[in-house]
Amino acid sequence: MPKTLVTGASGFLGSHVARALAARGDELRLLVRRGSDLDHLADLEFERASGDVLDRRAVRRAMEGVERVFHLAGTTSMRSQDRDKVFELNVKGTRTVLEEALAAHVERVVHTSSVAAIGPAKPGGTADENQEFRAGHLGIAYMNSKHEAEVEALRVAVHGLGVVIVNPSFVFGPDDPKGTSMELIRRFLLGRIPVYVEGALNVVDVRDVAKGHLLADERGEMGERYILSGRNFTFDRLFADLARISGRESPPVKLPGPPTARAIALMARVGLPVPVSPDEARSATCWWTYRNTKARKALGFKPRPHEETLEDAVRWQMEQLGDRVQKTRRIQETALAAVGPLLRLGGRVLSER
Repeated sequence: MPKTLVTGASGFLGSHVARALAARGDELRLLVRRGSDLDHLADLEFERASGDVLDRRAVRRAMEGVERVFHLAGTTSMRSQDRDKVFELNVKGTRTVLEEALAAHVERVVHTSSVAAIGPAKPGGTADENQEFRAGHLGIAYMNSKHEAEVEALRVAVHGLGVVIVNPSFVFGPDDPKGTSMELIRRFLLGRIPVYVEGALNVVDVRDVAKGHLLADERGEMGERYILSGRNFTFDRLFADLARISGRESPPVKLPGPPTARAIALMARVGLPVPVSPDEARSATCWWTYRNTKARKALGFKPRPHEETLEDAVRWQMEQLGDRVQKTRRIQETALAAVGPLLRLGGRVLSER
C-alpha cells in the first residue's frame, strides 16, 4: 500500500481519517507540530514528522517518498482575536502543502475543505456543490478562509496535482481528542446555551466523513469537490433531539437572528462583553443546509442514520463530562441572568441608531 501523509491528525476529523487509512493498510506518516499529543493514536503504527504546515522546509521533508496526501490541518476558530491566524493557517498552510506536494510529484491529494467554502443556503433551502460563493459580505473569517483555500487548491491542480476536494458539514461523533468539534454538544449538556436564534445546520458523523475521504481518494475526479453531509436540522429540531437523548433541558429562549447578530456586533465594537463572537452570531443565523447527492452517486457515500450519530456523540460527551452534567440547571439559570441584560442593552443600542 502507498505511503500516505496526513496533516492535522491530532484533531477530531484528522485522527479518524488516520484510523481509516491505517485500517485500509496505508503506511502512515503524520505531520504534526512539536509537542502535539498523539496518545489517542497510540495503537496505530505511523511515522511522526515534526513540523508546521506554515514551515515550508518541514513540509518538504514530510513529502519525501509520499504517494498520497490527506490535508486536514487548519483551524475552525471564529474568535475575533484569531482572524489573522485563521487566514494564515487555512489559506497559506494549504498553499504550502499543495505546492510542496506538486513539487514532490505526489499522485493524489485529498484536500479537506468545508461546506463553509460553498456558503450557506437560502433560508428554508439547501445548497450543493454548484452554488456560487456569495457569502463574502458576511465577513466571517473562517468561511472566507476556506473559500480562498479551495481557490488555492484548484490553482495548484491546474499545474498537474491530482487534487480532490471534500466539503464536510457540521461533524459530530465520539472520540474528539481536543473537544473543540463537540463544543456545541458540550455546551448544551452543561446548560451554556441559554438562548438561540432562527437558523439551521447539517450534521454528519465523523466516522462517515473519514470513510468519505477514502472514497474521494479512490473514486473522486481530479478538481472536483464533494459535499460530505448528513441530516439537515433547524436549531429547534436539533436541540429537541439532544434534549430527548440526554434528558437535559432545551435552550429556553429563542431570539430573532439578524437583530441579535447586529446587537452583538455593535456591543463588541464598543467593548462590551458578549456571549459569543460577532462571527459566531452571524454564522448562527444562516442556513447551513446541504444535499449530498453528488457524493452518494459518484463516491458511494452513505452516511449512517442521524439518530445513531447524535446518540453516540451525546453518550461520549456525557462520559467525558461526568458529574459536571448534573449541574446543568444552575449553570443555565446563571447564564440566562448574564446574557439577558447584555442582549437587552444591545437592543437599546440598535434602537438608538
